[in-house]
Amino acid sequence: MNKHDTLNEPVITSYAKAPARTISAGGVSYAYRELGPTGGIPVIFFVHLAANLDNWEPRIIDPIAKNHHVITFDNQGVGASTGQVPDSIEAMADDAYTFIKALGHEKIDIFSFSLGGMVAQALIAKHPELVRKLVLTGTGPAGGKDIDKVAGTTYYDILRAALTRSDAKEFLFFNRDAAGKPAAKAFVKRLEERTADRDAPVSVKAFLTQLKAIKKWGRSAPADLSKITQPTLIANGDNDRMVPSILSEDMHRRIAGSELIIYPDSGHGGIFQYHEKFAPVAVDFLAP
Repeated sequence: MNKHDTLNEPVITSYAKAPARTISAGGVSYAYRELGPTGGIPVIFFVHLAANLDNWEPRIIDPIAKNHHVITFDNQGVGASTGQVPDSIEAMADDAYTFIKALGHEKIDIFSFSLGGMVAQALIAKHPELVRKLVLTGTGPAGGKDIDKVAGTTYYDILRAALTRSDAKEFLFFNRDAAGKPAAKAFVKRLEERTADRDAPVSVKAFLTQLKAIKKWGRSAPADLSKITQPTLIANGDNDRMVPSILSEDMHRRIAGSELIIYPDSGHGGIFQYHEKFAPVAVDFLAP
């Protein structure tokens, strides 16, 4: 289904109930979900490494979807989208642009997390006119210190998770302490709230190619972030082991007028651990 008639449909504001859709563009069938009232500028969500449509925090999406048209999508080669994952962030941004234009949008807001934030930065570099507002969470700039070490951290935490039969996100996204452990369990449980029409898993090949792209991004020349003139909200935990928290501060310094939130005693998934505080901030930031 490429276009759909929403005139007689009730507005869905629960991500667990968002319909699964596909649209074909450039020889790729993109899987996506949408919810919230249509019309106005949509908020497109750019997801993280090894993630599909089922990996978004419903306690952040649902409040945003109350008053915004929200769209989540699998980029090429990820989850239920066809094609092959490219081995560069810039090429991923090209695919995201293809998807957005296929839906017919001329202006968007972006909510991004981790790898998604890197893709968002590359997209804005090529198409600055497309984006009105930008949310960058748990992410870092091209050439950012230690981004090229993400693969090592990821493999280490996947192994630690396997040894305890846990979800790797519990190790990668949260501190292993009295606050982090229960927050991790609660987050993973929330991701299971959708029971019907769940997405296809991300293949090992797709995951490894994404890691290669992140390494290239980390080793590339630093981007000129002064070119990002959109209102920008940056957020992270204070102990991000995947994409060092110091990079959020670096982006904040280099993006004029940007807002920065660093949550205490939290890691890569700080916005998920503090979703009750962060969601209202994101809603306010994305207001028309």
